[in-house]
Amino acid sequence: MSQNEIVTDVVIVGAGPVGLFAVFELGLLDIKCHLVDILDRPGGQCAELYPEKPIYDIPGFPMITGQGLVDNLMQQIAPFGPEFHFGRMVTSLTRLEDGSFRLTTDADETFLCKAVVIAAGGGSFQAKRPPVEGIEAYEGQSVFYAVRRMEDFRDHDLVIVGGGDSALDWTLNLQPLAKSLTLVHRRDEFRAAPASVNEMRRLVAEGKVKLLIGQIGSVEGADGQLGAVTIKTAEGEVKLPATRMMPFFGLTMKLGPVGDWGLELNDNLIAVDTAKFQSSVPGVFAIGDINAYPGKLKLILSGFHEAALMAQAAKSIVSPGERVIFQYTTSSTKLQKKLGVA
Repeated sequence: MSQNEIVTDVVIVGAGPVGLFAVFELGLLDIKCHLVDILDRPGGQCAELYPEKPIYDIPGFPMITGQGLVDNLMQQIAPFGPEFHFGRMVTSLTRLEDGSFRLTTDADETFLCKAVVIAAGGGSFQAKRPPVEGIEAYEGQSVFYAVRRMEDFRDHDLVIVGGGDSALDWTLNLQPLAKSLTLVHRRDEFRAAPASVNEMRRLVAEGKVKLLIGQIGSVEGADGQLGAVTIKTAEGEVKLPATRMMPFFGLTMKLGPVGDWGLELNDNLIAVDTAKFQSSVPGVFAIGDINAYPGKLKLILSGFHEAALMAQAAKSIVSPGERVIFQYTTSSTKLQKKLGVA
């Protein structure tokens, strides 16, 4: 086994609400999980697209915000110690001769597991590329759409583009590390949390952050390394030294590499049965918005139900021959001990 190989029972692709609840259902059956998500935090669409938006159809919660639901789920699964791998995309899935699976990510990690659960929502979030000629040549080397390691930005001339939470959060977090930091937004109004905007404006007033109202005009550099960017403003063009740039132009949904994994698809969704929520490949399950079956409703609560049935089926794969006695968390002291509430 190589140094980068991680061995576990189940790999869950996607750390949105349904992927998180799958950890709970699998954990009750003593199944260990690793989760891989392209975003830099748990919660999927809930955390990324509507963290403060109220949700009214989660059983037992007349109203809960997207982030509130994610926070509760993280607390609920904490006893099972799931391991998260953020800022990564699963690029390949291979079924081995013994029926187990090998998954690889774009961060050069390899997972070996007995079952795979795809809980990737509508697919993978892909960063929207700014309309700047030649930017592709710098991507992954000096232009980044997510932060994996803050240290990678230390002592760089950093340009962050955008006006939402991601742009403001990373402006505040990376400013102490950067040689210089310029925030660029097309207007002097921001969609981010007011506290973050106020803190950014304080740093601008102190001369620690430069704020430019405008848009990226062009980039220049060589061999994948940025040297400077030109910003188009109302007053004219401004050229800035820039060795790292982070454009936050929002996200778009794509099925991504999942479409190349040899799974039967139905209108770009993974076809599953309704007893196990298993795909056309034995041992690969799909739950939540990524799956398709007759009568499917794209609701979070539907995904929770799918996770429960998937877990029962996965148990027979992870622990073949082991007799499973169905138990209720309200009455089973064994389950309550697992949850730390006995």
